[in-house]
Amino acid sequence: MKRRSEGEAMKRVGIRDVAEHAGVSISTVSNALNRPGTVSEQLVTRVRSAADQLGYVPLQAAQQLRAGRSGLLGMTVINIANPFFAEMVAGAEDAASAAGMRVLVGNSSDDAGKERDHLELFERVQVEGALVSPFGQTRPWLDRLRRRGIPVVLVDAVDDTGQSPSVSFDDVAGGRLAAEHLLSTGRRRLAFVGAREEVRQVRERLAGARAAVAAHPGATIEPIWTRRTTSELGRAFGEQIADRSPGDRPDGIVTSNDHLAIGLLHGLVTRGVRVPEDIAVVGYDDIEFAAIAAVPLTSVRQPAREMGRTAAEMLLARVNGDDHQQLGSVVYQPELIVRASTGGHA
Repeated sequence: MKRRSEGEAMKRVGIRDVAEHAGVSISTVSNALNRPGTVSEQLVTRVRSAADQLGYVPLQAAQQLRAGRSGLLGMTVINIANPFFAEMVAGAEDAASAAGMRVLVGNSSDDAGKERDHLELFERVQVEGALVSPFGQTRPWLDRLRRRGIPVVLVDAVDDTGQSPSVSFDDVAGGRLAAEHLLSTGRRRLAFVGAREEVRQVRERLAGARAAVAAHPGATIEPIWTRRTTSELGRAFGEQIADRSPGDRPDGIVTSNDHLAIGLLHGLVTRGVRVPEDIAVVGYDDIEFAAIAAVPLTSVRQPAREMGRTAAEMLLARVNGDDHQQLGSVVYQPELIVRASTGGHA
């Protein structure tokens, strides 16, 4: 048998290395390890001895693919830096783990190009199903996955074509609930701070807020758009709003997520604006940090982990062929959690 040098031993050991070490063909190694009854006992011993000496471990993914299964679900999210999406992934992992599967996560980072790359990767590695929280125009890529026999479930979104089941949130109702709460406290000059109106969720939250304002004569709402939904940008916009003259400021603000809202609170307070006396603020998602912000944040709660778990369970049912029921969809309803940023209890 050939001996491997110290430098060669540092590489990942493959089936070819075992074959060379044992002095046999690759097919003999494969048969000895996977179908020992097809070769002699002497060859089985020889191959296994070589594998043990080299530290060869069969690649589980390759074995699964040969069996027609990858053991993987793919999942894209808009921005995992947002705790809402991190919780959604955790929920999907809960369901996948219970079924003996793993989740391959693609973080789009508010970038449609990255999102397409992740969906292409899912196709290449042959995931058994895909959970997609879309940012850009994903329809052509979802069609490709479906043509390959890979089922798709949309998360935090709805498929207008009706081809994929979905788990979503009533964002129009959420935006309306947030604005109605501010209006009920006497606020009349509202602002909506959000990123990228082309994102469906943001657009629908603003539509709901506008509907609430329209029902109150004399009330107004000003859209303020940011490039991204980070706390740093929220702080900058809070400072800009605080620097306006008091008569030109909004007296109530709805934000498209809690990241923006927490930063915005910091920007307002550090500029001497009193929250909620001068400006009341409502966030969206009710992430963990909302309750412990400098001014505890009123927020529209989304059950992120439950949404991820439900979507993964729907996908697993389709992966396992239990798709005799209608595609359907699940739509979660908003809940307003009132805290000090709008005058509620801290």
